[in-house]
Amino acid sequence: MSARVLQVVRADVVPYAQALAWQRALAQARLEGRLPHDVLLLLEHPPVLTLGRTARETHLLRREGIDVFEVERGGDVTYHGPGQLVGYPILDLAGYRKDLHWYLRTLEQALIDALTELGVAGARNPGHTGVWIRREQGIRKIASIGVHVKQWVTWHGFALNVTTDLAQFDRIVACGIRGVEMTTVERETGPRKRQTLWDETVAAVVRGFEGAFGVTARFVEENRLGEASRECVQGRR
Repeated sequence: MSARVLQVVRADVVPYAQALAWQRALAQARLEGRLPHDVLLLLEHPPVLTLGRTARETHLLRREGIDVFEVERGGDVTYHGPGQLVGYPILDLAGYRKDLHWYLRTLEQALIDALTELGVAGARNPGHTGVWIRREQGIRKIASIGVHVKQWVTWHGFALNVTTDLAQFDRIVACGIRGVEMTTVERETGPRKRQTLWDETVAAVVRGFEGAFGVTARFVEENRLGEASRECVQGRR
């Protein structure tokens, strides 16, 4: 068992602005040594569009009726919403490997391993960060990844479509790739009880992180992460 601990917080539905403030506060606490362990926040967002550093305005097709945020992560435009498992790893890469390429590929591997456990054959698509599904009729994207790193501490992360309403992706040119087809775990495995599929996906993703990053995961309550987390949690109530 690895001595490196990853504290995992399962936080249900969190508005995007509050989750952004939360992960920024945790990242700063990790930078300053006030957060003793790495953290993985797992949550859902209400419908929202986010624009990364390289996003093009022309890739935002319909913004009416939905909040839009410009953020510091890499990548183009993406959608977050109900049925999508969003993960924000707050990791100090000094304890792993100071290599952004390695970090992105390891995030992909964690999700590929999780999908394998769920009976879905995830794969990489060379030249395009994220996780994809290859089918005879073409390739579909199931998970998007966009990160930010400051002094080797990470925030932002991944979005895995579990039971997401795929029609919402018609609002954008997803990840800046014209014609990309999105998919979900539910679509690839068949309809199931939503909560059961969600719980199984969370558990698989956590095990994927344990294997890919060589950590021991421990679920913790939000308020166990210290003062920086408590301030953000109290702001949501």
